[in-house]
Amino acid sequence: MKVILLENVDRIGKMGDVVAVKEGFARNFLLPKKLAKEATAGNLKILESLKKKESARNAKILAEAKALEEKIAALSLTISAEAGEEDKLFGSISNDMIAESLAGEGIKVDKRDIILDEPIRKLGVYQVVVKVHPEVKATLRIWVVKK
Repeated sequence: MKVILLENVDRIGKMGDVVAVKEGFARNFLLPKKLAKEATAGNLKILESLKKKESARNAKILAEAKALEEKIAALSLTISAEAGEEDKLFGSISNDMIAESLAGEGIKVDKRDIILDEPIRKLGVYQVVVKVHPEVKATLRIWVVKK
């Protein structure tokens, strides 16, 4: 029996897949738990229209992410911090501080999406990667200066 999966099912398939399963499994497990629908011609047409809408929505989100990537790449942040001898900072520049600086520029980014290779503990210029979208990463230039 062919069914359209409405949710991800382990070892069977992902949401939206059309899979062939045994009739008893479909009748006794998938259909009562609303994990799948029978793959009729009408349901397949509905599935195709939903896939088109989903792909259009994903394309729009990706375009917005690329625009944000360009905006971040053109930006150069300056963060001032207390520093001692040999330009070493008292503490370090964290993801929180970078996210706050970006918010001050009007760009909202989650602190977990800012990737630091190592903690920033000296004055200077640094390149930081910001995950804007699973497929899009932007490089941000940060200037760390003495207060």
